[in-house]
Amino acid sequence: MAAKKNFYAYLVPRGPRGIASSWAECEKLVKGKADARYRGFAAKSEAEEWLRKGAVYEAKPARERRSVAPEPGVYFDSGTGRGKGVEISVTDEKGIDLLRKVIPRKEVNRFGKQFVKGAAATNNYGELLALRRALEIAKKTGMKKIFGDSRLVIDYWSKWRMKRKELPEATVTLAREVSAMREEFEEGGGDILRIPGGRNPADLGFHS
Repeated sequence: MAAKKNFYAYLVPRGPRGIASSWAECEKLVKGKADARYRGFAAKSEAEEWLRKGAVYEAKPARERRSVAPEPGVYFDSGTGRGKGVEISVTDEKGIDLLRKVIPRKEVNRFGKQFVKGAAATNNYGELLALRRALEIAKKTGMKKIFGDSRLVIDYWSKWRMKRKELPEATVTLAREVSAMREEFEEGGGDILRIPGGRNPADLGFHS
């Protein structure tokens, strides 16, 4: 399990910067702010160090650096860190973006990711959509392993286990589609595995 995040470092260009003690506090400061950067940490010292280095997403804390190369496969993640809503990431084991293989180039942003539109666009919905894209990519490339760090999506929603009456129709519809795709993928010898966020090459590094 990934370490619990107790501190949220944030930096708004030409605006405030600092460390919040909860996601709710951080969200109030960065929500809707273009190019805002923020990230959760287990220790305050790590949050301070990230800010000191310029709040660069690619600069992972030492505890998250991988000593063993990730296994070949398709990796997915979702986050909300650029102040423009939910964003999804799908990469290979080297962190190379793969979304252009299955969606129009115009829908891929300059970071190689995709912003998620619609009223149902929560971070969990983003994780589910990212898994769908990963399944599409795996089918197209013949890859047999998919990795992500969302327990909710991997262990429940993509297996058609959810409280359907409590969720938006768009989320339920997507879950139904993904569960069918997953069944086909696994029947063909594919495997979907859950890994810690710190070992995920697709990790956006700024989801709550």
